[in-house]
Amino acid sequence: MWEEIPIFVGIKNMALDKTQIAQRIAKEVQDGYYVNLGIGIPTLVANYVREDIEVEFQSENGVLGMGPFPFEGEEDADIINAGKQTITTLPGASFFDSATSFGMIRGKHVDLTILGAMEVAENGDIANWKIPGKMVKGMGGAMDLVASAENIIVAMMHTNRAGASKLLKKCSLPLTGVGCVKKIVSNLAVLEVTPQGFKLLERAPGVSVEEIDNATEGTLIVEGEIPEMQF
Repeated sequence: MWEEIPIFVGIKNMALDKTQIAQRIAKEVQDGYYVNLGIGIPTLVANYVREDIEVEFQSENGVLGMGPFPFEGEEDADIINAGKQTITTLPGASFFDSATSFGMIRGKHVDLTILGAMEVAENGDIANWKIPGKMVKGMGGAMDLVASAENIIVAMMHTNRAGASKLLKKCSLPLTGVGCVKKIVSNLAVLEVTPQGFKLLERAPGVSVEEIDNATEGTLIVEGEIPEMQF
């Protein structure tokens, strides 16, 4: 059953915006990767991947070889991603049916999945598809993606609009996947999911470790000096 989450001390200045979160996650993308981008912040990652590496972005509606978002006036309404946003395609891109697309995903041919989340638990559980009592469009491909990908990075805001932590000891919302998240990039920090809890790797510019701790309901592990994020 869904429960109210305690409200923690908020951060006066949200250190990173959605674009900056995407920029930081783009550093995790390596040469030769096949990458699936979820709806929301993850879709921005394609705009910031290094130009000296080759990456294939896949969308579960049947596209392989997505490029950055088109400039205004250059959109093609027939070329969209799974979130129905207009996209560009790179030379050699291909289009196929959803059955083939999910065959790629379930066959573990995607190296990295980047998703948004409503909640992440300290053991790597993720909830990103439903809030009880609210209308939702459906699960989409999220459950297949989290069940099949070896490397899952979550892009999210650290707290919700009410100031409550979204990095929890245990998810209160219906789960999408169990123990699957490897890393989180929020507007406050970069964190690795470990058996002991959320390990703090980097902090957003101008944000202190204490502020991150106050905004994290789950166990936060801090070892040594924590560097600021580099973009």
